[in-house]
Amino acid sequence: MASVRLDDVRKVYGNGQVAVHGASFEVADGELMVLVGPSGCGKSTLLRMIAGLEEISGGTLSIGDRVVNEVAPKDRDIAMVFQNYALYPHMTVAENLAFGLKLRGHPRAVIDQRVNAAAETLGLGQMLDKLPREMSGGQRQRVALGRALVREPAVFLLDEPLSNLDAKLRHSMRTEIARLHRQLGATMIYVTHDQVEAMTLGQRIVVLKDGQIQQIDTPMALYEHPANLFVAGFLGSPAMNVLHGRLERADGLRLVLEAGLSIPLGDARVGEDWLGKPVAMGVRPEHLQPAAPEAAGFDTRVEVVEPVGSEVFVNQVFGTHPLVSRLPPRQLPQAGAALRMAVDPAHLHFFDAGTGRRLW
Repeated sequence: MASVRLDDVRKVYGNGQVAVHGASFEVADGELMVLVGPSGCGKSTLLRMIAGLEEISGGTLSIGDRVVNEVAPKDRDIAMVFQNYALYPHMTVAENLAFGLKLRGHPRAVIDQRVNAAAETLGLGQMLDKLPREMSGGQRQRVALGRALVREPAVFLLDEPLSNLDAKLRHSMRTEIARLHRQLGATMIYVTHDQVEAMTLGQRIVVLKDGQIQQIDTPMALYEHPANLFVAGFLGSPAMNVLHGRLERADGLRLVLEAGLSIPLGDARVGEDWLGKPVAMGVRPEHLQPAAPEAAGFDTRVEVVEPVGSEVFVNQVFGTHPLVSRLPPRQLPQAGAALRMAVDPAHLHFFDAGTGRRLW
């Protein structure tokens, strides 16, 4: 396996559109790195530049100790798994797995050994004589993974490989990919728009927006310490509640939203120089809970209650401001009921209202 390093890598198309603005990061040998962001953020373009399928407009891309900017895709020692499987419909599973090795002139004995090993690893041993049309979507995706696996490449690249599967299959295939990564110790770069996939699979995550890297960190570090409002809102389901107002000390620290509306913040730590200035405050749904009888709180009105089994999402409004809280299952509030809520002061996030950057 090998590391992958990007130094100020850019992609500019002929019409002047900048798809990737100076991306710089390193994927360690054996690491599973996830590139995540909304459609059009440049994540697939970055992956295609690593694969050699898109020309690099500027910067340096290295795989291991070798700069590969001008190296052909077939000579980069990478294997790519695509969203649409890209299997040959007239070939059996065994033939699909073996095809790339045959093109490279590997001996028959080596091909058979690698195909059988990949089939055993992915549970395809009883399907080697099947055609793709005779298989489910999850089985076909395993064949696509196996075709990359037999190559024994330095780097695996996966471009939204689970987006065509249903929810149950996506979960099982996420587990399969995570298990495969642990077993192989492989360097993998995985692209997805699904923040759940990113959080559950990535050892580290690169969050992108409009071709620019917003933050790089471990999943829980991103969740607990988002660098800006975009990262705060993108990661987490339901999304973080964000309220805009001014911090004031009046009967304790408060976020004043507008005339007559304010939220008590208890002993939340704030920078004193931000008092009286516009800020955005974020609170995760699990940190917005019913207020204890004697605690300071604020009154909301329940709009929609979403029980999902092990937890309940309660959608509320405070004035005109929508909020959602994550509650344990119990007697559910009714739509239209009043709820007195409180925020956990130890888990509040504050951002500059103008730039969106985290304050402290």
